[in-house]
Parts: sequence; structure tokens; C-alpha cells
Amino acid sequence: MTGLEFGLMSLGDLLPDPATEVAVSEADRHRSLVDQAVQAERLGFASIHLGEHHFSDYMLSAPPVVLAAIGERTTDIRLSTAVTLAGNLDPVRVAEDYATVDVLSGGRVEIVAGRGSLFTKTYEGFGHDVETARQRYDESVQLLVTLLREENVTWDGSYRTPLRGHTTRPRPVGSMPIWIGAGSKESATLAADIGGRLMLPTVFGTPEMFRPLVETYRRRWAELDRPADQAMVGACSHTHVTEGDPGRWEPHYHRYWDFVGTMIPGDVWPPFNFDTLLAGPAICGGPEQVIERIGEWRDLLSLDRHLFMFDLGGMPSPEVTETIELFGRSVIPHLA
Repeated sequence: MTGLEFGLMSLGDLLPDPATEVAVSEADRHRSLVDQAVQAERLGFASIHLGEHHFSDYMLSAPPVVLAAIGERTTDIRLSTAVTLAGNLDPVRVAEDYATVDVLSGGRVEIVAGRGSLFTKTYEGFGHDVETARQRYDESVQLLVTLLREENVTWDGSYRTPLRGHTTRPRPVGSMPIWIGAGSKESATLAADIGGRLMLPTVFGTPEMFRPLVETYRRRWAELDRPADQAMVGACSHTHVTEGDPGRWEPHYHRYWDFVGTMIPGDVWPPFNFDTLLAGPAICGGPEQVIERIGEWRDLLSLDRHLFMFDLGGMPSPEVTETIELFGRSVIPHLA
């Protein structure tokens, strides 16, 4: 169990602390993301991944802006997303925004592109038909990759105006890594087709559920005769590590889980069950328990990078800082 990269992940929910029913300000919440990233770099995390949501109590809607702020206070940590809503955004604007952060940070940017089709309100707010999410996403990702890798692009598609010899500026420092957030075999195949990396949305199920996607990705990668050592797989977990009572985390996780359920239409979101979640998408416990669980995930999914989300459900910033510190001191050295 060596060589695993650790990423810090936040989606920026703005929920009240269950103990006090008080939520921090949006300004303080944004500032906490920058502070967490600085702390993560000091502790040996390889990357910071910020989510993107719109029209909800996830207040983090502009990850490249926050990543630029993080870039100015750090030197080495990779600056990435969780995810960039490639199906809703103009690929030209995405290429320009993230390349700008890339040149300012010395070539540290990565993009995790996601479809986000579970959150139908976003599609409605942008004037997009969620029924076309698959086609819109595939087209946008292909164009984004082309814009980042090539100049004088000529292109025709169905969801934006054509390009005729256009070059986006600035140009990225080098070959900017693109991850595909893949909850389907189509997206896993897309990741291999573009020569990208695979990020599994494992917060939505048990790790075992996602093994077929890893197999699809690696099989397609081999079919395209790409170098095996360039394929990369990542996963993400809701996480809490403590030397005290792990049950302290339960009220925060409960609040967060129910909050996510309010944004997903229909009856597909399961009710909160702490024990079930700890056996599935969540990792919680003392350092030794957490080390063992991460090792299981890595072996099962052949992971190269694992993202950990600590700051959910209104958890106070001092407690988030404490658990990240413990994770960095007592977990990362045993697995990195």
C-alpha cells in the first residue's frame, strides 16, 4: 500500500451546525476553503478539489476563482475540481478560466469534468434540457480537450456556435490533466477515449459498485494501446478521523445526507443510516481504522488518488482543522 495520492475535497455546503443551528457567513465559508488548502499542502496532500453547484445551499459556484486564491498561498498542491459542470458551461470559457489559473500557479491545474445530471435544478436554471445531458456533456468535453491541446481550432457541434480557427488564451503551461467524473460505463469509456483520467463518484454508493467502471476504463485504455502507466483512477469519500468518539460526526453527516436528498428528484435517494454508510461511501473512525479502510478501497479499485471530504453538515471550522491535522499526521504517512 504505497504511492497513493491524497486529495482534499470540499463541495462548500452552507448548512447550520446541528448543535447550534447557526451557519457561518458565505465569506467565512469561502475563506475556510483557502485555509484548508494551505493546511493540506503542509500535511502532504497532493491536491485540492473544489465542487461546483448553482441555485442551492452549496455556496461554492466559482471554483476557478477560489483556486486562484489558493494558488497564491501555496506552491506545490495541485489545483482541481469536484467537479466542473462541463455539460452546463461553455467549453471556451472553461478553457480560458482554468488555463488562467494554470499560468498563475505555475502549471498546477487539473480539471475533473462531470455531468451533474442528478441535480436537475441546475439544468433548468441554465435553460438546458436534462434529457440531453449525455449528448451535451460528451460534446462539451471533447471540445474542451481540443481547446486545451490545440490552437486554431475549427469545430462544429450541436450545442454552441461553430469555431473557425479560434485559439483560446492563455495557453496552459503544459498538458493539463483532465479527469472524467464517471458514474456510467459511457463516461468511463469517454475518459479513456480522450486519454484522460477516471474519477469515480463513490460518495454515491459502495466502492464495490464502481469496480466495473474501473474495468471498463482500463480495458478501453488497453484497446487504444495507450501506455498502461498513464491510466489513473481516483475515488472520493465522506471522511472523519478522530481519537475520540466517532459518533460526534453522525449529526453532521445526517444533516448533510438529508440536504443532498432534497436536491435530487424522485425517491432515488436512500434514507440516512449511519452504519450502512460507514460500510459504504463513508470512512470514519480512529487513525488505524481509517488506514485499514483506505487500504481496502485502494486494493479493490486500484486507486491512484483518493479524495477526502471532511467539512460537511455544518461542522465548525476548528473541528475540520483538527480532523485534517490528525489525518495528515496519523494516516497519510502510512499510505503515501
